[in-house]
Amino acid sequence: MFSKACEYGIRAMMYIVSKTGDGSKAGIKEIARFTDTPEPFIAKVLQLLVRKGIVSSAKGPNGGFYIDRKMSRIALVDIVKAIDGDGLFLSCGLGIKNCSERKPCPIHFEYKAIRDRLTEMLKNNNIQDLANGLAKGETFLLKR
Repeated sequence: MFSKACEYGIRAMMYIVSKTGDGSKAGIKEIARFTDTPEPFIAKVLQLLVRKGIVSSAKGPNGGFYIDRKMSRIALVDIVKAIDGDGLFLSCGLGIKNCSERKPCPIHFEYKAIRDRLTEMLKNNNIQDLANGLAKGETFLLKR
């Protein structure tokens, strides 16, 4: 459903939020290792998120990625849109360009209902909530 870049980005953001709440920064090597993500690929994804204002970075020997308290409440929908765009939320389930309410494809209304529920779930969950679940061991998404 999400691109690999988006999956990696969400996993990296969970890690960053869980590790930088005390003002520290997470380095790219540790993010890649913890999330089981290729380092060059996650670096590219995180730079995109930096450009979109979702995560911050600092260069130098004490540099790395971090997130401030305000941004830790960013909804998952914003991360998905930043990485994958809004096609998931607008496109036809069959990829038909002319599909619409007036000219629906065979699965239009069923797919729209699923898409709407997915959008709500992504709006109602933020990266801090996922990081909190990670800290409590409620998730198995990341390698330890």
